Amino acid sequence: MNNLLTQNPFGTITAPSPLAKYGDKPEAAIGTLIQYVIWLLIIGAGIYALINIILAGYSFMAAGDDPKKVAGAWATIWQTILGLALSAGAFVLAALFGQLIFGKWDAILNPQIPIL
Repeated sequence: MNNLLTQNPFGTITAPSPLAKYGDKPEAAIGTLIQYVIWLLIIGAGIYALINIILAGYSFMAAGDDPKKVAGAWATIWQTILGLALSAGAFVLAALFGQLIFGKWDAILNPQIPIL
């Protein structure tokens, strides 16, 4: 009975050729994909923040003596800086939760999906 439970009912499954470079660890490929998506989102947030700060600075300079435009430009600058702080803080929180829950600081930032 033990032998029946340990057999794979689907037979032998070979990995597709793009995953062959990961060898016998397809969980590394999925974890790497998740890691690249997280990096892409953080880089996108940084580029968006840079463009937003430049445009807010330009609108601040172009505001002249209009207090509503100056306040709007300051609000945009403040919100952009707050968004950058939250993006950077997400890394700190992920490392903290990874250490507390999984015992590794990079468990969430560099995920390894186990095979059951």
